Amino acid sequence: MSEPTAARGAVIVADTSGPADIYGVHGTAGLTHWKALASGLDLAAGWEAVEWASVPPGGVSGEHRHTRTEEIYFVLRGSGEIVLDGVASPVREGSMVLTGVGTVHGLRNTGDTDLDWLVIEIRSPHTAHTLRSAGREDSASPARPVSKENLVNARLHDLRAEGTVDPAGVFTGPLRQAAVRNLEPGGTLRLRADGAEHTVFVTAGSGWAQSDSATVELTAGTSVTLPLGTEVRLGAGKSEGLEFFHAELAVPAAAPEHAR
Repeated sequence: MSEPTAARGAVIVADTSGPADIYGVHGTAGLTHWKALASGLDLAAGWEAVEWASVPPGGVSGEHRHTRTEEIYFVLRGSGEIVLDGVASPVREGSMVLTGVGTVHGLRNTGDTDLDWLVIEIRSPHTAHTLRSAGREDSASPARPVSKENLVNARLHDLRAEGTVDPAGVFTGPLRQAAVRNLEPGGTLRLRADGAEHTVFVTAGSGWAQSDSATVELTAGTSVTLPLGTEVRLGAGKSEGLEFFHAELAVPAAAPEHAR
């Protein structure tokens, strides 16, 4: 599978095979492997994009500032350091960084293997309002206040250790939670995009995802994104469990349901 499989109202399935090679990301020299897994154009909850990225040892994703989106970095493999407004902190597999609007951030690979991470960009309420004003959306995304005392509008988590993270205090947009979840061998989980949309990225193990029209195999590096009105049943294989990253975004009450 080389490109995301998407249609209006359809579950979006993608993987990390066949990424693009990009040189000089965010003003730096060097190579970044990059792959788009889902686009906000196919979703209703204020997503900008779901992406996968990787840099080799010594590689850098340059420091930059987002003015219209909030962003998740979830480290999938390797080790490095995240720089937030000039302050560097170590990250490794399982680390998650929540970066709010306005914080300068960059990522460097300090290990001896590739550094892979998942990127989720989410439109801020201000950006969502601007798009609504242009006639592209009908209702505001739920917003959370951000403390004015925060000097750096970002937060670093060990998501694998914490399990679930509430983004309140950093994010103001529609992200409800981010989590690492596990299914025991033979276990199942049903996800429905009813009032919220979901994205899942498999980090370990194997299994399957079943909708009302198809069943697909799940292995590490596979993503499944659920637009509003869709539903899937996730299952782990009988001989091994299934571990996956899961993000859930609230959908505005008046947003169109792509499945209709």
